[in-house]
Amino acid sequence: MDLRIFTEPQQGATYDTLLAVAKATEDLGFDAFFRSDHYLRMGSAEGLPGPTDAWVTLAGLARETKRIRLGTLMTAGTFRLPGVLAIQVAQVDQMSGGRVELGLGAGWFEEEHKAYGIPFPKEKFARLEEQLAIVTGLWETAVGQTFSYEGTYYQLTDSPALPKPAQPKVPVLIGGHGATRTPRLAGRYADEFNMPFASVEDSERQFGRVRTAAEEAGRKGTDLVYSNALVACVGKDDAEVARRAAAIGREVEELKASGLAGSPDEVVDKIGRYAEIGSQRLYLQILDLDDLDHLDLISAQVQSQL
Repeated sequence: MDLRIFTEPQQGATYDTLLAVAKATEDLGFDAFFRSDHYLRMGSAEGLPGPTDAWVTLAGLARETKRIRLGTLMTAGTFRLPGVLAIQVAQVDQMSGGRVELGLGAGWFEEEHKAYGIPFPKEKFARLEEQLAIVTGLWETAVGQTFSYEGTYYQLTDSPALPKPAQPKVPVLIGGHGATRTPRLAGRYADEFNMPFASVEDSERQFGRVRTAAEEAGRKGTDLVYSNALVACVGKDDAEVARRAAAIGREVEELKASGLAGSPDEVVDKIGRYAEIGSQRLYLQILDLDDLDHLDLISAQVQSQL
């Protein structure tokens, strides 16, 4: 079971804070540093000093880390044109020496679009399908050949399809709870399917749908990595768990029910339940980015048992 650190910088974080978390991620032996792609805080968080851009952040981290994978859960398809996104991701992959992964979703948070003047189209899912075809098509086009695409929402004519990523194939992540369209897209385009903030039972059902969709697309269900994203709140004792829950404005029992919360042994036991239904990778949503001792505890007493 791979453990990856997943951050929500729109809730309030500077680049320096994210760099500190990324370096701790690397030093403590975690597999990857991922971040959300949002421009507006959610809930009661102040969101200060303001948003940071996902791919600008990852470009900086690409030069300041050496081992960990870097990526997004999920880049909003509404934020970037697919041709531009393909260039951005390829460049950051080159800057990292081939450590980038692209999580791509349709976009859903209308308020942030209004706040920053970003169009919020009705046909988001159909646009996402075209975006996936374009981004992967550009990367797959051989050097010296051109790529064209005639879609409903996007048209590309004789693109040189450059630059290329450093990796032969940048892993593409698709995720979500949708019962029909999401598995179909994942079955066709995804290297990894991520089930966010879901129970063991709901995850098992969705993984099954994705495996079936992959087989219908002419692939093997085992061609994909299956993963979950879950909030983490781990403490060496009940008092520490309660303190960490309070720091992120959550209740301990709610976190134990919906996430990975409690003592290290409790969390290891719950991780085992996800592993039993086929989850191979966990994204630990870390909401208090100043609490690096939290990462140290998870590394020393959770990751060490897996």
